[in-house]
Amino acid sequence: MKVLVPIKRVIDYNVKVRVKADNSGVDLANVKMAMNPFCEIAVEEAVRLKEKGVVSEIVAVSIGPKAAQEQLRTAMALGADRSILVETDEEVQPLGIAKALKAIVDDEKPDLVILGKQAIDDDNNQTGQMLAALAGMPQGTFASEVDVADGKVKVTREIDGGLQTVELKLPAVVTTDLRLNEPRYASLPNIMKAKKKPLDNKTPADLGVDLTPRVTIEKVENPPERQAGIIVGSVDELVEKLKNEAKVI
Repeated sequence: MKVLVPIKRVIDYNVKVRVKADNSGVDLANVKMAMNPFCEIAVEEAVRLKEKGVVSEIVAVSIGPKAAQEQLRTAMALGADRSILVETDEEVQPLGIAKALKAIVDDEKPDLVILGKQAIDDDNNQTGQMLAALAGMPQGTFASEVDVADGKVKVTREIDGGLQTVELKLPAVVTTDLRLNEPRYASLPNIMKAKKKPLDNKTPADLGVDLTPRVTIEKVENPPERQAGIIVGSVDELVEKLKNEAKVI
Protein backbone atom coordinates (compact mmCIF):
# COMPACT_ATOMS: atom_id res chain seq x y z
CA MET A 1 0.00 0.00 0.00
CA LYS A 2 1.36 3.39 -1.04
CA VAL A 3 0.70 6.66 0.82
CA LEU A 4 1.26 10.11 -0.68
CA VAL A 5 1.98 12.89 1.82
CA PRO A 6 1.94 16.46 0.46
CA ILE A 7 3.89 18.93 2.62
CA LYS A 8 4.36 22.70 2.55
CA ARG A 9 7.30 24.98 3.36
CA VAL A 10 6.17 27.81 5.67
CA ILE A 11 7.64 30.29 8.12
CA ASP A 12 8.60 28.50 11.33
CA TYR A 13 5.75 28.87 13.83
CA ASN A 14 8.17 30.26 16.47
CA VAL A 15 9.11 33.21 14.24
CA LYS A 16 7.32 36.53 14.59
CA VAL A 17 6.01 37.40 11.13
CA ARG A 18 7.05 40.75 9.63
CA VAL A 19 5.03 42.62 7.04
CA LYS A 20 6.90 44.24 4.14
CA ALA A 21 7.27 48.01 4.27
CA ASP A 22 5.08 48.43 1.18
CA ASN A 23 2.35 46.14 2.64
CA SER A 24 2.59 43.87 -0.41
CA GLY A 25 3.08 40.70 1.63
CA VAL A 26 5.08 38.99 4.35
CA ASP A 27 8.84 39.56 4.53
CA LEU A 28 10.62 36.22 3.97
CA ALA A 29 14.18 37.60 3.89
CA ASN A 30 16.46 35.84 6.40
CA VAL A 31 13.48 34.11 8.02
CA LYS A 32 13.67 30.55 9.33
CA MET A 33 11.46 28.22 7.30
CA ALA A 34 10.08 24.85 8.36
CA MET A 35 7.57 22.16 7.50
CA ASN A 36 3.97 23.18 8.14
CA PRO A 37 2.99 21.69 11.56
CA PHE A 38 -0.15 20.01 10.15
CA CYS A 39 2.05 18.42 7.46
CA GLU A 40 4.33 17.05 10.19
CA ILE A 41 1.27 15.34 11.68
CA ALA A 42 0.44 13.85 8.26
CA VAL A 43 3.98 12.49 7.86
CA GLU A 44 3.87 11.04 11.38
CA GLU A 45 0.56 9.28 10.71
CA ALA A 46 1.89 7.77 7.49
CA VAL A 47 5.00 6.54 9.33
CA ARG A 48 2.87 5.00 12.08
CA LEU A 49 0.79 3.17 9.49
CA LYS A 50 4.01 1.85 7.98
CA GLU A 51 5.24 0.72 11.39
CA LYS A 52 1.97 -1.21 11.81
CA GLY A 53 2.67 -3.02 8.55
CA VAL A 54 -0.32 -1.42 6.79
CA VAL A 55 1.76 0.79 4.46
CA SER A 56 4.70 -0.34 2.33
CA GLU A 57 5.81 2.98 0.79
CA ILE A 58 5.55 6.65 1.77
CA VAL A 59 6.06 9.31 -0.90
CA ALA A 60 6.41 12.93 0.22
CA VAL A 61 5.65 15.69 -2.26
CA SER A 62 5.94 19.47 -2.17
CA ILE A 63 5.13 22.26 -4.60
CA GLY A 64 7.35 25.30 -4.19
CA PRO A 65 10.87 26.72 -4.58
CA LYS A 66 14.05 24.69 -4.77
CA ALA A 67 14.64 25.39 -1.07
CA ALA A 68 11.64 23.16 -0.28
CA GLN A 69 14.04 20.23 -0.75
CA GLU A 70 15.02 20.91 2.87
CA GLN A 71 11.51 20.09 4.10
CA LEU A 72 11.34 17.01 1.87
CA ARG A 73 14.63 15.79 3.35
CA THR A 74 13.09 16.32 6.79
CA ALA A 75 10.07 14.22 5.76
CA MET A 76 12.42 11.46 4.58
CA ALA A 77 14.37 11.68 7.85
CA LEU A 78 11.07 11.14 9.67
CA GLY A 79 10.31 8.04 7.62
CA ALA A 80 9.24 8.84 4.05
CA ASP A 81 10.89 6.54 1.49
CA ARG A 82 11.27 9.03 -1.36
CA SER A 83 10.05 12.45 -2.38
CA ILE A 84 8.98 14.61 -5.29
CA LEU A 85 9.48 18.36 -5.64
CA VAL A 86 7.39 20.27 -8.17
CA GLU A 87 9.69 23.25 -8.45
CA THR A 88 8.22 26.70 -9.01
CA ASP A 89 9.06 30.19 -7.80
CA GLU A 90 5.50 31.37 -8.36
CA GLU A 91 3.17 31.98 -5.46
CA VAL A 92 1.21 28.75 -5.10
CA GLN A 93 -2.46 28.77 -4.17
CA PRO A 94 -4.80 25.90 -3.18
CA LEU A 95 -6.36 25.23 -6.59
CA GLY A 96 -3.02 25.17 -8.38
CA ILE A 97 -1.57 22.88 -5.70
CA ALA A 98 -4.59 20.57 -5.94
CA LYS A 99 -4.18 20.35 -9.73
CA ALA A 100 -0.48 19.50 -9.39
CA LEU A 101 -1.27 16.88 -6.75
CA LYS A 102 -3.99 15.43 -8.98
CA ALA A 103 -1.39 14.93 -11.73
CA ILE A 104 0.97 13.25 -9.25
CA VAL A 105 -1.87 11.05 -7.95
CA ASP A 106 -2.59 9.96 -11.54
CA ASP A 107 1.09 9.06 -11.98
CA GLU A 108 1.84 7.48 -8.58
CA LYS A 109 -1.59 5.89 -7.98
CA PRO A 110 -1.41 5.99 -4.17
CA ASP A 111 -3.95 4.10 -2.06
CA LEU A 112 -4.14 6.95 0.44
CA VAL A 113 -3.31 10.66 0.43
CA ILE A 114 -2.70 12.17 3.88
CA LEU A 115 -2.13 15.91 4.18
CA GLY A 116 -2.49 18.66 6.75
CA LYS A 117 -5.92 20.24 7.00
CA GLN A 118 -4.41 23.70 6.44
CA ALA A 119 -1.15 25.63 6.32
CA ILE A 120 -0.29 28.11 9.06
CA ASP A 121 0.71 30.81 6.57
CA ASP A 122 -2.55 31.24 4.61
CA ASP A 123 -4.99 29.13 6.73
CA ASN A 124 -7.06 28.33 3.64
CA ASN A 125 -8.08 24.74 4.50
CA GLN A 126 -8.91 24.05 0.83
CA THR A 127 -6.26 21.88 -0.84
CA GLY A 128 -7.37 18.50 0.51
CA GLN A 129 -11.00 19.05 -0.42
CA MET A 130 -10.09 20.37 -3.89
CA LEU A 131 -7.79 17.40 -4.53
CA ALA A 132 -10.52 14.94 -3.53
CA ALA A 133 -12.98 16.64 -5.89
CA LEU A 134 -10.54 16.74 -8.83
CA ALA A 135 -9.43 13.12 -8.32
CA GLY A 136 -12.93 11.80 -7.65
CA MET A 137 -11.80 10.33 -4.32
CA PRO A 138 -13.74 10.18 -1.03
CA GLN A 139 -12.46 12.49 1.70
CA GLY A 140 -12.19 12.44 5.49
CA THR A 141 -11.23 15.87 6.79
CA PHE A 142 -10.12 17.10 10.26
CA ALA A 143 -9.04 13.59 11.25
CA SER A 144 -8.31 12.91 14.93
CA GLU A 145 -8.08 9.14 14.40
CA VAL A 146 -7.31 7.03 11.31
CA ASP A 147 -7.75 3.27 11.01
CA VAL A 148 -6.98 1.42 7.75
CA ALA A 149 -8.20 -2.13 7.17
CA ASP A 150 -9.77 -4.32 4.46
CA GLY A 151 -9.47 -1.76 1.67
CA LYS A 152 -11.18 0.95 3.72
CA VAL A 153 -10.13 3.79 5.99
CA LYS A 154 -12.17 4.75 9.04
CA VAL A 155 -11.71 8.41 9.95
CA THR A 156 -12.85 10.03 13.19
CA ARG A 157 -13.47 13.69 12.39
CA GLU A 158 -13.51 16.67 14.73
CA ILE A 159 -16.65 18.71 14.06
CA ASP A 160 -18.47 21.52 15.89
CA GLY A 161 -20.84 19.13 17.64
CA GLY A 162 -18.16 16.66 18.77
CA LEU A 163 -16.83 13.69 16.78
CA GLN A 164 -18.07 12.08 13.57
CA THR A 165 -16.80 8.76 12.19
CA VAL A 166 -16.84 8.08 8.46
CA GLU A 167 -15.72 5.00 6.52
CA LEU A 168 -14.18 5.55 3.09
CA LYS A 169 -13.25 3.13 0.33
CA LEU A 170 -9.64 3.38 -0.77
CA PRO A 171 -8.15 5.27 -2.52
CA ALA A 172 -9.11 8.25 -0.36
CA VAL A 173 -7.95 11.65 0.87
CA VAL A 174 -7.51 12.34 4.59
CA THR A 175 -6.65 15.73 6.14
CA THR A 176 -5.13 15.80 9.61
CA ASP A 177 -6.16 17.75 12.69
CA LEU A 178 -3.96 18.66 15.64
CA ARG A 179 -5.06 15.84 17.93
CA LEU A 180 -4.33 13.00 15.49
CA ASN A 181 -0.82 12.43 16.88
CA GLU A 182 2.32 14.07 18.22
CA PRO A 183 5.09 14.11 15.59
CA ARG A 184 8.46 12.61 16.47
CA TYR A 185 11.84 14.26 16.09
CA ALA A 186 14.20 13.06 13.40
CA SER A 187 17.26 11.24 14.75
CA LEU A 188 20.74 12.14 13.51
CA PRO A 189 21.27 8.74 11.80
CA ASN A 190 17.95 9.13 9.96
CA ILE A 191 18.87 12.68 8.93
CA MET A 192 22.07 11.32 7.38
CA LYS A 193 20.19 8.45 5.67
CA ALA A 194 17.65 10.93 4.24
CA LYS A 195 20.42 12.61 2.23
CA LYS A 196 20.76 9.40 0.17
CA LYS A 197 17.04 8.81 -0.41
CA PRO A 198 15.71 9.65 -3.90
CA LEU A 199 14.29 13.13 -4.52
CA ASP A 200 12.70 13.59 -7.94
CA ASN A 201 12.46 17.10 -9.38
CA LYS A 202 9.58 18.02 -11.67
CA THR A 203 8.15 21.24 -13.07
CA PRO A 204 4.52 22.31 -13.50
CA ALA A 205 5.06 21.91 -17.26
CA ASP A 206 6.06 18.26 -16.72
CA LEU A 207 2.70 17.72 -15.03
CA GLY A 208 0.76 19.78 -17.57
CA VAL A 209 -0.65 22.15 -14.94
CA ASP A 210 -0.87 25.93 -14.71
CA LEU A 211 0.00 27.31 -11.25
CA THR A 212 -0.77 30.93 -12.11
CA PRO A 213 -2.39 32.52 -9.02
CA ARG A 214 -6.10 33.30 -9.38
CA VAL A 215 -6.36 35.42 -6.25
CA THR A 216 -4.51 38.72 -5.90
CA ILE A 217 -3.41 39.96 -2.49
CA GLU A 218 -4.11 43.67 -2.43
CA LYS A 219 -2.66 44.54 0.97
CA VAL A 220 -1.18 42.91 4.06
CA GLU A 221 -1.24 44.69 7.42
CA ASN A 222 -0.26 43.90 10.97
CA PRO A 223 -3.25 43.44 13.30
CA PRO A 224 -4.08 46.52 15.39
CA GLU A 225 -2.31 46.68 18.74
CA ARG A 226 -4.45 45.74 21.69
CA GLN A 227 -5.25 48.53 24.13
CA ALA A 228 -4.28 48.09 27.75
CA GLY A 229 -6.97 46.70 30.02
CA ILE A 230 -8.43 48.51 33.02
CA ILE A 231 -9.51 47.41 36.48
CA VAL A 232 -13.05 48.35 37.45
CA GLY A 233 -14.17 48.95 40.99
CA SER A 234 -17.54 47.21 40.93
CA VAL A 235 -19.93 45.07 38.92
CA ASP A 236 -22.07 48.13 38.25
CA GLU A 237 -19.09 49.97 36.76
CA LEU A 238 -18.28 46.92 34.60
CA VAL A 239 -21.85 46.72 33.29
CA GLU A 240 -21.85 50.46 32.58
CA LYS A 241 -18.63 50.26 30.56
CA LEU A 242 -19.79 47.20 28.62
CA LYS A 243 -23.04 48.96 27.81
CA ASN A 244 -21.90 52.51 27.05
CA GLU A 245 -18.25 52.19 25.95
CA ALA A 246 -17.83 48.69 24.50
CA LYS A 247 -21.50 48.59 23.44
CA VAL A 248 -21.62 44.82 23.68
CA ILE A 249 -24.72 44.63 25.88
